[in-house]
Amino acid sequence: MSKRRSAEAIRQLLRDADRDLARGLTVGDICRKHNICQATYHRWRQQHNPAKVDDARTIREMAKEVERLKQMVVELMLEKQMLQEVAKKKW
Repeated sequence: MSKRRSAEAIRQLLRDADRDLARGLTVGDICRKHNICQATYHRWRQQHNPAKVDDARTIREMAKEVERLKQMVVELMLEKQMLQEVAKKKW
């Protein structure tokens, strides 16, 4: 019977595994301790890599910032166009 683990449980398991690796245990020992196969461990390590997750978060934040800046440019262009039209009518 397979167990489904939440993303948070997997991240906790990987943090524990890092500590165990620092103590000198092997990946095989860690997998036996947590009752998972080595392929699962390596797959989780790739999917829940903190550097990869941080990169994805950074990309999302930058995309939001780009959208905000694009909106500001559009507003400024409209304001400029409106002021130019007013200036044409005065003279």
